[in-house]
Amino acid sequence: MTESTVATKAAPNRLLALWSGVIGKKVVMALTGTVLILFVITHMVGNLKIFSGPTEINAYSHFLREVGWPEFANGQVLWIARIVLLLCAFLHITAAMQLTRMNWNARPVGYGTKRDVETTWGALTMRWGGVLLAVFIVFHLLHFTAGVVGFQPGQFEHLMVYQNVVAGFSVWPIALFYILAMCALCLHLDHGIWSALQTMGCVNTDNTKSIRTISRIIAIVIFAGFISVPISVLAGWVR
Repeated sequence: MTESTVATKAAPNRLLALWSGVIGKKVVMALTGTVLILFVITHMVGNLKIFSGPTEINAYSHFLREVGWPEFANGQVLWIARIVLLLCAFLHITAAMQLTRMNWNARPVGYGTKRDVETTWGALTMRWGGVLLAVFIVFHLLHFTAGVVGFQPGQFEHLMVYQNVVAGFSVWPIALFYILAMCALCLHLDHGIWSALQTMGCVNTDNTKSIRTISRIIAIVIFAGFISVPISVLAGWVR
């Protein structure tokens, strides 16, 4: 067997070994989580364009599909971004589920002593909040991207973001579900940002409190930015 063949076989084995361990899964969660957080911030900023009126946000929707022209056809870059995000979400969820199973296997019997309340609530929020977010993502894609749920027949208009958002959030159960999902996102980010930075070695005993505060502020700002849209539609400020 040649040296190059051994090197070729060793590389995938090292990656597999890294993925199989707790540290590898945490690194995957941190990296994919960072990509998803950056997307969430960008998405929130784009959503806030609705307060500039239909022309602004509808033009932004067209711009997203024209990025990369003429090297890329209409919508190709957007689809590449979607595929990357879906892959990141899949890896993030898979790593989270496997880490949870590994933690359960490592601690099959519940603690007999009092546990850290903050840690316990954070873990519960990450798990069940993550499930709610996964359900929300599927609904959100079917709702505002495909227009196949949450609209009356013929009500959804392709690329007319302003009109679709107003029509979609005018249905209060949908707006409420959106707000609840953003609550889950806020709690998820509050713990997730700090956890990702810790995994990447950015947290130490001197800055732990500051990092937690920064994570919380980012989570709250994102939460406020997202829920401002459905609340404004329900209140009649955006119509």
